[in-house]
Amino acid sequence: MAALATAFIAMAPAAQADVPSSSVEVSTTTVLPGQTFTISETVHNDRDFTISFAKAAIYGTPTPITDIVDVVSCTNTTEVGCFQAGSSYRAAFGDLEAGGTKTTVWTLRVKDTAAPGEFTLQHQFVGDNYSFETFDGPVITVGNPSTAADVKVALAAAGHGGLNARIDYTLTVTNSGPSTATGIRVVATYASGLSFGSATGCTRVGSTRTLNCDVASLASGASATAKFSVNGGLLALGSYTTTAVRTASSPADPNGANDSASKTCSALTGLIVTC
Repeated sequence: MAALATAFIAMAPAAQADVPSSSVEVSTTTVLPGQTFTISETVHNDRDFTISFAKAAIYGTPTPITDIVDVVSCTNTTEVGCFQAGSSYRAAFGDLEAGGTKTTVWTLRVKDTAAPGEFTLQHQFVGDNYSFETFDGPVITVGNPSTAADVKVALAAAGHGGLNARIDYTLTVTNSGPSTATGIRVVATYASGLSFGSATGCTRVGSTRTLNCDVASLASGASATAKFSVNGGLLALGSYTTTAVRTASSPADPNGANDSASKTCSALTGLIVTC
């Protein structure tokens, strides 16, 4: 019997960690006035009763979040949507049953008048008949726009048909300022079915289809170019899309909309390649 008891204890599953009533993930912890970012907030009802008019709430301390950002949208809500309640923003889910979970993705825009500094993002699951604990989330830094550097990525391509069909790419990185940008890295990825040819200003990562294109420093208003080529061969057929994405630069980049570019080329066998 003792042996059986020991075996039973060994086979018993480990206790699962408690699911928090509210949790968040943020797309970035450094923002600038005018910049848009997202917060994914999940609420969980661990009570044995339904939470009426359940809502995900976000706050800021010591500065109220309502003084720092405006709500652009929130997802997965009832027709009530998201709204301001005092110094908080709330996303309405409707009634949430015992054990239920809901997630909303907040899209927020930093006010043009937001002062540089730090605030702690706080979050909470609230209802009309019950309110859960308020949690401290990540510290978010609002940067000074005068120290920003807007790095723009552009990608051009030229196809060359024939027995040794290839595609030549030109990557252009431009700093729209206002500050000098340093430590710039753009990651380029070419499509499967192509093979690496050569590169200037970019370094292939091992035997992958990825290249790191680095610029140490770029003054405001300046541009830098890098080039790389891939081979398709005589049997190339179909569409091939290559992408380039800024993955690092300093100081903060205020405009994520121009941080990536892509180019699609088509091959009708290797003899005809168009971009």
